Amino acid sequence: MLFLYADVLRQGALLTVLTVLAVLICCLGLIGLAAFTAERRTKEIGIRKAMGATSGNILKLLTWEFSKPVLLANLLAWPIGYFAMNRWLSGFASHIAIEPWMFIASGLTALAIAIATMLTHAFLVARSKPAEALRYE
Repeated sequence: MLFLYADVLRQGALLTVLTVLAVLICCLGLIGLAAFTAERRTKEIGIRKAMGATSGNILKLLTWEFSKPVLLANLLAWPIGYFAMNRWLSGFASHIAIEPWMFIASGLTALAIAIATMLTHAFLVARSKPAEALRYE
């Protein structure tokens, strides 16, 4: 029985390696985007902190800014993923149903990875002193 699906097992292993590689590249891109955004918004963050914003408020602002594209990407990817998986699974003798929780779990995982990647840099920016950010003006 295993020999019947050896090509599927090999394809699954290859897709797993490529998926991990893609996630790592995306995390590097998110770190770069977080650094760029924080550098570009240093003055704004300094003014917000000088006006009384807490580090939590700054983190919430930056987290929401990075969450919107991830949520939009999920809304676009779910229908495409559903149709692609439905077509791929139709080629097997045993069929399984694609449940909505699978897409929600993958979306929440992508959101958690994006937030965890971004929070490391955003935390350093949110804890900085506002005088240092506004010194150059």
